[in-house]
Amino acid sequence: MALIVLGVLQVLVGCSKKQEVSPAPISGEKSKAGAMLAYEHLLRIRLPGAEIAGRLAATRQACETARFGACNVLRIEQAKHDAELAVRIVPEGVEPMARLAAQGGTVGFRQTTAEDLADAVNDNQRQRELLEKHAQHLAELAARKDIAIADLIALSHEQASVESQLHSLQSVAANQQRRLDTNRLELHFGDTSAYSRSGRIGNGFSGLLDETTEGMTDALRLLGYGLPFLILAFPLALLWLWLWRRFTRRGRMQER
Repeated sequence: MALIVLGVLQVLVGCSKKQEVSPAPISGEKSKAGAMLAYEHLLRIRLPGAEIAGRLAATRQACETARFGACNVLRIEQAKHDAELAVRIVPEGVEPMARLAAQGGTVGFRQTTAEDLADAVNDNQRQRELLEKHAQHLAELAARKDIAIADLIALSHEQASVESQLHSLQSVAANQQRRLDTNRLELHFGDTSAYSRSGRIGNGFSGLLDETTEGMTDALRLLGYGLPFLILAFPLALLWLWLWRRFTRRGRMQER
């Protein structure tokens, strides 16, 4: 149980230390020739609580007015001590947008990830090519003059199904291309006072962990030092108890 508590404390201390990182400014990313990478960025910004709403509004307005290039707002969340804004923006606009969001605050954490879309894009392309060939074949059948009415009705239903599938695949392809041409930027605004409180809690846990570790070390050292004496004392105690019972029994017999 003590080891589990120690593990939890280490995780909490580690989290508090991670929040103290001061990473470099974030910048947009473009896929190199032949690559199909969709980039996403996460930025955690510490601001005084009273400035979070204003900073969120300014960043949102910059995106909606395309101040730093084509940009779309994906999600907005706002609470008492924090807020979140997710946008999709051209790579050239990531750095100035992040700089605007961090004005008056500090960057506590940044992360850039990339998803390889090559397989998904190629699979979508193959499916579209197959459906287009199938649609052409259906059109040729429907153009025949000797086709029966029932067959023509069945072909019409099949053509409608193929057109629907093609439209869906084209939408997927457009979304994939949009992810390749732009970067997703997720901004998390946090209250500095909340970070200060968590930092103090983290320091408290750190001190508790150090004291607990030191106490357990001393206890194990004492146990290791006294264990040989306990091993020797146990048989001696049994011998003393046997002798004491023997002599007391003999004394009672002599009194009788």
